[in-house]
Amino acid sequence: MKNFQLTSYNYYSSRRDMEVISQIVESLKKILEEDKHAEQPLFLKTSENLILNIARMVVQEKKKTFLIGITGESASGKTVFVDNTIKACIKDKKEGIYTVIRCDDYYKDTSKELEEAGSYEELFKTGFSFDTPEAIDLELMKKHLIKLKSGETVVSPKYDFVTCVSDPNGDKKTPAKVVLTEGLYVLNKGLDEIMDVKVYVFTPLEVIKDRWYRRAALRGKTGAAADLQFRDVNKTAQEYIRPNYQIADAVINGMVSQEYIQQITDKIFNTLKNIDY
Repeated sequence: MKNFQLTSYNYYSSRRDMEVISQIVESLKKILEEDKHAEQPLFLKTSENLILNIARMVVQEKKKTFLIGITGESASGKTVFVDNTIKACIKDKKEGIYTVIRCDDYYKDTSKELEEAGSYEELFKTGFSFDTPEAIDLELMKKHLIKLKSGETVVSPKYDFVTCVSDPNGDKKTPAKVVLTEGLYVLNKGLDEIMDVKVYVFTPLEVIKDRWYRRAALRGKTGAAADLQFRDVNKTAQEYIRPNYQIADAVINGMVSQEYIQQITDKIFNTLKNIDY
């Protein structure tokens, strides 16, 4: 009798899960269909199974931490997308909804090299590059992401883009339902395998160039130093970043306004939050 009851429960649970998954899939499809008709759609491409996989994870893996990796070229709009996604999450006002790990915080300390060179321009003339995976401590970042997925708290480093100093005592990051990680190399080999959802932010090169130069000036890089680094940025993007477009589960439009990002992420978040299961 007990086995029969257990079998009946499992059958009901499985059937109910499938009904809820189907409900989520249809709701998300509707949002994406509406987005297609926007003047600047947010989603440029989604993988065939993305929506189904998200729905399945939400329903059948409720206690699991979802690790979402967001990459794209320098100044493509990764941080803007993450920050506006967070605004949708925090409307729920619950603890443990999200944690953010930023690749930029894991740059290796190169203050000594900068001091010895005397300036950014002279540093770049030596062949030094901030725009290759070797400039970032990806192994430490991966360890921190795995710990967060396992329910452990970590302390991420903090990097100063003007002085090139890396402070190991940065911000405390606590485990959460969703861990968002963004940066140039978060989908590169070794990190891509631990991501549950892979996102690529696409922005035309001329827009990236304009954004990049404005940001470089704020970080103390102008004139020849900025020109030298941007040439390197473009070269290394071709090798290390652009190939990730092909493996992404979703390609996001880096030209979309902050307001529209919030609007769409609000709809998605509310769909997942309000499903009755």
